[in-house]
Amino acid sequence: MSRIESDFLGELEVPDDCYYGVQTLRGKENFHITEMPMSQEPYFVIAFGYVKKAAALANKELGTIPADVADALVWACDQLIEGKYRDQFVTDWLQGGAGTSTNMNTNEVICNLAAEKLGTVKGDYKRVSPNDHANFGQSTNDTYPTSLHLALLLRSRVLLKAVEDLVGAFYAKAEEFKGVLKMGRTHLQDAVPMTLGQEFHGWGFTIADELKVIREAQEHLKVVNLGATAIGTCVTAHPDYPALAVKKLAELTGIDFKNSEDLIAATSDCGAYVALSSAIKSLAVKLTKVCNDIRLLASGPRCGLAEINLPQLQPGSSIMPGKVNPVIPEVTNQSCFLAIGLDTTVMLAASAGQLELNVMEPVITFALFTSMKVLTNACNALRTKCVDGITPNAERTAQMVMNSCGIVTLLKPHLGYKACSEMAHECYHTGKALHQVVVEERKLLTQEEWDKTFNLQNLIAPKFVQ
Repeated sequence: MSRIESDFLGELEVPDDCYYGVQTLRGKENFHITEMPMSQEPYFVIAFGYVKKAAALANKELGTIPADVADALVWACDQLIEGKYRDQFVTDWLQGGAGTSTNMNTNEVICNLAAEKLGTVKGDYKRVSPNDHANFGQSTNDTYPTSLHLALLLRSRVLLKAVEDLVGAFYAKAEEFKGVLKMGRTHLQDAVPMTLGQEFHGWGFTIADELKVIREAQEHLKVVNLGATAIGTCVTAHPDYPALAVKKLAELTGIDFKNSEDLIAATSDCGAYVALSSAIKSLAVKLTKVCNDIRLLASGPRCGLAEINLPQLQPGSSIMPGKVNPVIPEVTNQSCFLAIGLDTTVMLAASAGQLELNVMEPVITFALFTSMKVLTNACNALRTKCVDGITPNAERTAQMVMNSCGIVTLLKPHLGYKACSEMAHECYHTGKALHQVVVEERKLLTQEEWDKTFNLQNLIAPKFVQ
């Protein structure tokens, strides 16, 4: 079963069970690029529902569309907000037209839902029209970016939760490992002692710092251009519509949205996306460093550092029996690399705007949602499948500390740099332990003085002695 719908380009046959219409179908047929429809991002559909609901409420209050039509549109938008009819959003993420196909997809779906609510049938747009009612006083150029701002806020909250949980997991391990002595390293060479707990706390802290950066980027998303219509002059919109529509959107979502002071600037500006993408990239950089560290410390198990053990999740080789790889840190690294690359996509697209519109917003949309979804999943996997199950090799790490030449640094205030350098040099070339050189051979410290200097507390939190 199908119905015939038409626009100024002609007629198309639309399956009768579809709530989208002719303009959506043209977009679906024209753009088959990512092979992924926008329905894969539920927050984008929900956000469009909120924006169209705010528009319908504002237009009803202003008397610019019939009250019964507005009420039916509001009901239809509520269906989208509740998560229904998501499969009707079929336009590809990447599309020409700056998102027009997606905006019309939304207009047609809510109009056909409203039509049935009003007692008519799908495709009969005389009573409720996608362009004349659902899109009244609007343009793709203000509804698409406003919906995107809202959807990015909703999606970034999910990312923040995943990052917060990951930070919490690192802090929990920091407490668990606070008594595990190990060697710190700089330049991949022995430095001075620390605890494994201090190292895990450092990882948690450096990632936690990115929470603030993401939250700061979220603030930019709260400034929108709803009611700007085509280029920011508010053409076709009631004079009171922009302020009223954004007020309704803020009330509906509980987010303090406000319109830009310059709607022409806001219609072409992509600075909010650049800020968010940069924050995501910064998180990805930090996660990459931490996962590199985890992989180094877990290297082995016999011939590497082997300071920590990661959960064993799967066989690591098709040829080497018994081999297990650090697959979760590896996949997290790859997720980070993708996010970093997609930041370049956002940067290029944001800089490609021309005059009163940036038509590259669809690829910005795809890049940002992909980055956030991938990093969210990576953070959750890193926490549940790796960090939570890490165990230490405490005896090995303690032995490595006491066998290191680096601990001579603790003697520098007592014996001086020159003497300590000579002893470190001797230990390095002879393989002797520092204790043997300092206490047994050179007798520079008694055993009691050695024990006082090289106890756990002084090794991990050395006190300055003048």
